[in-house]
Amino acid sequence: MSLLIRGGTVVNADLSQRADVLCEGGLIRAVGPDLQAPAGAEVVDAGGALVMPGGIDPHTHMQLPFMGTVAVDDFYDGTCAGLAGGTTTIIDFVIPDPQEPLLAAFKKWRGWAEKAASDYAFHVAVTWWDESVHRDMGTLVKDEGVTSFKHFMAYKNAIMCDDETLVNSFKRALELGALPTVHAENGELVYLLQAEVAKMGITGPEGHPLSRPPMVEGEAANRAIAIADVLGVPIYVVHVSCIESAEAIARARARGQRVYGEVLAGHLVVDDSVYRDPDFAKAAAHVMSPPFRPKGHQEFLWRGLQAGSLHTTATDHCVFCAPQKAAGRSNFAQIPNGCGGVEERLAVLWHEGVNSGRLTPNEFVAITSANAARIFNLYPRKGLVAPGADADLVVWDPSASKTLSVKTQKSKVDYNIFEGRTVQGIAAATVSQGKLVYAKGDLRTTRGAGRYLKREPFGANFEAVKRRADTLAPSGVAR
Repeated sequence: MSLLIRGGTVVNADLSQRADVLCEGGLIRAVGPDLQAPAGAEVVDAGGALVMPGGIDPHTHMQLPFMGTVAVDDFYDGTCAGLAGGTTTIIDFVIPDPQEPLLAAFKKWRGWAEKAASDYAFHVAVTWWDESVHRDMGTLVKDEGVTSFKHFMAYKNAIMCDDETLVNSFKRALELGALPTVHAENGELVYLLQAEVAKMGITGPEGHPLSRPPMVEGEAANRAIAIADVLGVPIYVVHVSCIESAEAIARARARGQRVYGEVLAGHLVVDDSVYRDPDFAKAAAHVMSPPFRPKGHQEFLWRGLQAGSLHTTATDHCVFCAPQKAAGRSNFAQIPNGCGGVEERLAVLWHEGVNSGRLTPNEFVAITSANAARIFNLYPRKGLVAPGADADLVVWDPSASKTLSVKTQKSKVDYNIFEGRTVQGIAAATVSQGKLVYAKGDLRTTRGAGRYLKREPFGANFEAVKRRADTLAPSGVAR
């Protein structure tokens, strides 16, 4: 089946051009003016709208077992929500329990993901260390196409990595041509501050940001970056939420270190006042880590995206309904951490980024798709509108508007962190694998249509970095 998108403006990270897009066999076959539709082809009239690469959300947690419960959006519900908002690929996280073999956890997540409606890949978390983890990392890279590993520096007594595990895993990742990623929060400080805040009699959601102040994130980001610098391995910092960690990334990049930063759509537009809502359910709905910050941090994050010191946008989509969040009614530290946004990310970023003049349409494509594809070795298969790329596309209507609400979302969760926000610029149609899966409110997804994306290791680039690292003494002074 062929599909022709006619009459739009194709927007890539580096170029915009008036062109039609012909899709056949799940791939983009041609991009150019006045293309002819093959016999029997489905034709989508873009009507002067923009045609962009489908969004890539590099940070989701579908169906995640966490804090005694399970996220309500499974891989089908979550990817359907993403497709409705123009996101055609997610990179989710395999998170082994302490002492659980990495390969066993990976196989479990692969089974859960078989129902996905869109394409997906995985990062695998390293939550403990021994020789079997070293071995499984190699198998995951070489046989399963996993080329990024996650490290939680928070969640003490659960999945937190100590520095020894970070060093061992970072070193192994460098050997394999894989990219370490980190959740940067000092877990020891969080554990201490949670107890101190509780002693003050603060038990509600307002205690959550008090127990995780910006410097807790900044310290962990600096530490992870320093470890990566000594070992000579690139590093990716997830959900950068504050000035302190954004500055740490910018400083490292200024001295030539390969550090990449991710920011969540929520952290760009939602501030910490949400935790002071007198309605427990509304306040608890926003409990995630790192927490939402005072407004002053938001503009700094936008500047990071503009300057290129922050590179990707994500959602950390991990949703729990009000009865699940109520587990922490008497203790904020027991509220399951997680918020949504996989459906709303592109619209929020377009409205607040492009319409405000902070971003150009090409920069929007970079931070919502192309950069993630490059960093996680999916480019040019993903993140590009060009012949030979996967036919994952979004037809974007920059003049249409929509009010975001739990009443109209595709996610199964019972709240929306962007509730009531009116955005201008929305997905009019979404194409996945060359098939029209969403059009003007009509979702046409197929359970299990999504494909697992194997990724190649970063051979040549990482070898060059490793050679450089081998010429340096531990202090960073050339031998």
